[in-house]
Amino acid sequence: MTGDVILAVDLGGTKAEAALVAVGEAGSGTVLPGSRHREPTGRGVAADTLARVIRSLVSSALAATPARVVGAGVGAAGPIDLTRGTVSPLNMPGIRDFPLRDVVEDAAEAPTTLRLDGTCIALAEHWLGATRGATSSLGMVVSTGVGGGLIVDGRLLSGPTGNAGHIGQIHVVDPAEDAGRAGGAGRAGTTLEETASGPATVAWAQRRGWRGETGEELAAAVAAGDPVAEAATRRSAEAVGQAIASVSALLDLEVAAIGGGFSRVRPDYLDLVGAAVARWSALPRTRPVAVRPSGLSADGPLLGAAALRARAELL
Repeated sequence: MTGDVILAVDLGGTKAEAALVAVGEAGSGTVLPGSRHREPTGRGVAADTLARVIRSLVSSALAATPARVVGAGVGAAGPIDLTRGTVSPLNMPGIRDFPLRDVVEDAAEAPTTLRLDGTCIALAEHWLGATRGATSSLGMVVSTGVGGGLIVDGRLLSGPTGNAGHIGQIHVVDPAEDAGRAGGAGRAGTTLEETASGPATVAWAQRRGWRGETGEELAAAVAAGDPVAEAATRRSAEAVGQAIASVSALLDLEVAAIGGGFSRVRPDYLDLVGAAVARWSALPRTRPVAVRPSGLSADGPLLGAAALRARAELL
């Protein structure tokens, strides 16, 4: 696809972005300067507003170059409906069955592929990031939410509806209740996102007397030796490791790449995750899962969306 340009669109709970990505041999995976634009979305966004935002972003991105756009890739918060091309993000209660694929396709006048945003992250890591060369991998983000996607036998795993890889929605045993030990009492747990995300971890610390309000403040409290912040962030890492161990038991993962702002809440966060993976692995004789930091920049979601067209053979 030498010289080709792909429109990439990413729809999340707080913002939507669009950019043009060069996918030719010389500049493969490069966001074209001046083409990246973003606008806020938010929990209360309405469908007509979102449609205007998406069309505006696409128009602004396309204005950055006279080059022909050969296709568009779209990553979106889920759940999605792959057949209909619609999205119903859990973090946007006013958006249900929004025809995102058709809106982008109409605005860009180019064939458009839609996938879950976490799926796009996994594809970007496989294409350009920390899981290159692996045939079985997990790409995930620990941030305001927890999302991810899977590469299995060298192919993207989307599932019939497009919602495979929703690792943030699998249930974990609350590490604090279970003393962080595999094989414990088996108390009822919550989803990984409800346990390990930045806001969930901040809320857990606040219920135990910590007076900060943000993940950034929590990171500073960890560095200052605050015991509640220490326990809260360890709890998050333990839950992420528990979830990775469960996914690996099913899919025999080689590597998990973790990005997102909250994964940097403490310098040893990924080390703690890796240790938790080992503790929670029910099949100790299987190959160990390497836990790596994401190999992507902040452009990762857009690169993943572009990869839906640039690496269509992996879908």
